[in-house]
Amino acid sequence: ELIGWGAKFDKVGGKFAFAREAAHSRSRILRARGDATGNEMVRVLIAEVNRQERIQRLDHHFTVDLVVDAGRCCGAVVLDEGSGHQFVLPARAVVLTTGGAGQIYARTTNPPNATGDGMAMALRAGAVLQDMEFVQFHPTALYLPSSPPFLLSEAMRGEGAQLRNNKGALFMQRYHPMGALAPRDIVSRAILAEMAATKARHVYLDVTHLGAEFVKRRFPTIYATCLRYDIDITEEWIPVSPSAHYMMGGVWTDLNGATTVPGLFAAGEVACSGVHGANRLASNSLLEGLVFGARAATAAVAFADRQKTPTRLPQETTIRAGQFGTLEDAEKLRSSLRRTMWGQVGVIRSGESLIRACAQLSRWAQLVTQPFDSRAALEVKNMVQVAQCVAEAALWRENSVGAHYRSDFPEAKRAGWQQHSRVASGEVTTGRTSQKSRGLLFSLGGRIG
Repeated sequence: ELIGWGAKFDKVGGKFAFAREAAHSRSRILRARGDATGNEMVRVLIAEVNRQERIQRLDHHFTVDLVVDAGRCCGAVVLDEGSGHQFVLPARAVVLTTGGAGQIYARTTNPPNATGDGMAMALRAGAVLQDMEFVQFHPTALYLPSSPPFLLSEAMRGEGAQLRNNKGALFMQRYHPMGALAPRDIVSRAILAEMAATKARHVYLDVTHLGAEFVKRRFPTIYATCLRYDIDITEEWIPVSPSAHYMMGGVWTDLNGATTVPGLFAAGEVACSGVHGANRLASNSLLEGLVFGARAATAAVAFADRQKTPTRLPQETTIRAGQFGTLEDAEKLRSSLRRTMWGQVGVIRSGESLIRACAQLSRWAQLVTQPFDSRAALEVKNMVQVAQCVAEAALWRENSVGAHYRSDFPEAKRAGWQQHSRVASGEVTTGRTSQKSRGLLFSLGGRIG
């Protein structure tokens, strides 16, 4: 379908060129313009959206909350960032495709708007969030104090790039038989171990042995980006360290994108469809978005066709100014939250660090209970609530599996822990039951039991 819309994927000798990435047993990933696959897909999708006359885009608008009436999602409250006015969009069905929440961490490959808005809104609307403790950290993001992390594709290691510590030594074979192509969680922890052992802030990714012409042709975007920071990757090693990259957890959905709230659907990273489990193979997120985006859209249309016109809703409301303070205050809290999550709920966690994080997040949650008058403050509110879900679920899960690693519980196969965590109606629950988890209660205001 993408190809039919005009997507141009790389070919060699008239056949599609496939790449290999971490933990893959063979080359199976389509690529475009060397290392711009996602950009090519977005280009084609935006062009197709613009061709559809029945699709209306609202640029410079921010979704504040979902509207639920009689247990059914029937619209959304939207902020017009230009005028500052708030209004309600009635709908017979709503589909969330808001992406992840990487911005709750100080280092992330995600864009600035990945603040967990869809997850927080769904939780407030009564939906179930599942497996929020499973946050994937990408091992190789550009490390420069003066720039945000930039993703250095796993395909580089698939083509033979090597990881070196601060002493210049190769190290991944000491941690896993697949070396630099080991699963992301293993590579991330190995990098942190090497950083600690050499008292360094990063390690290095080395592609100098692959040849300058090959590197420029195969990774043109990465080459050009690094060159802007005065790093010629054909001649120099690239400083890298792990960064938050992807949420395996999210809004629970069935295989058609339906959430636990009638009329509310979700697809992509905001959703937890269950196809990834506790970890994720590289590029499977794009595949999931394509498959479940189509499924959710089909299911939402079918649901909407069965509904009557939504209950008459107010077409415009006035944003009530909260008591949060100025934009500067919002940015200060955002920065503090990101540092806390990175330091205490990051690649390696412990009960002690998680308890500290949960206590701090609970205090911050008391500051963000009221409505706000700016996107910055609204995003921080969502970030606090999603961060609470991640930290509380990570504290509850006393084993290490997939992307969730507890230094105090390093074993994966502990009796009683082969189950999902869920946050719903103020409780952390397990599996498919509604039983409280070991007396642990969770609410939007923090731990209450």
